[in-house]
Amino acid sequence: MENTSLWVFGYGSLCWNPGFEFDQTLTGHVKGYSRKFWQGNTTHRGVEGKPGRVATIIEDSRDVVWGRAFRLVGEAALRYLEKRECLLGGYKTIIGNFHPRHDVPGLTSFPVLIYVATPDNHLWLGDASIADIANQIVDCRGASGHNVEYLLKLARFMREHIPEADDKHLFTLEFLILSKIKEQNLSLNYLMGETPLHDRPPLEKQERPYDLDNRIQFTTLVEHTKMLHV
Repeated sequence: MENTSLWVFGYGSLCWNPGFEFDQTLTGHVKGYSRKFWQGNTTHRGVEGKPGRVATIIEDSRDVVWGRAFRLVGEAALRYLEKRECLLGGYKTIIGNFHPRHDVPGLTSFPVLIYVATPDNHLWLGDASIADIANQIVDCRGASGHNVEYLLKLARFMREHIPEADDKHLFTLEFLILSKIKEQNLSLNYLMGETPLHDRPPLEKQERPYDLDNRIQFTTLVEHTKMLHV
């Protein structure tokens, strides 16, 4: 079966918050790229003078990026994405080849539109130490919510829907950010957009839908196990 539809590959907030109309979605990966939190953002997860950090992908022949492909419905979806990703986000478009996670008749692999950030856009932040990136994410928020929400919901999506995804950059940031939230006695509910700051209860009485302590312990165990098998 020939695939003539327009598909878009999401590897950041599109995974858990697409915001447009689609009639089919598949999890899978693109080869030859690596996901990095190297793009700045001043419209959704940061503000002018204090940009947040969001995901982009960079070329890496040894890696793959897991995410979610969407088959678009109507021109409105594409216009929405062009505004969200290009006009406001500073991304440009490329064509990649998507490989579904599970066998789909007639769709062994197919072209997808991918929004990527490059160093020639004004929001580019580039590489930094993993600790500095984590600090910046914990310290930033924008019109769409806290930068922490963006990263933790992406990590949660990968773990729940693509458990085989091995993304050291993403999951190391998750571990560092959760550790900082605990150290600084911050409200995880508030950072995740689930409780207004003025309504939050004392920390010891807060519900923790992200299971903060167990998540830190689990991530530490996984990283230690990986090191033992290197």
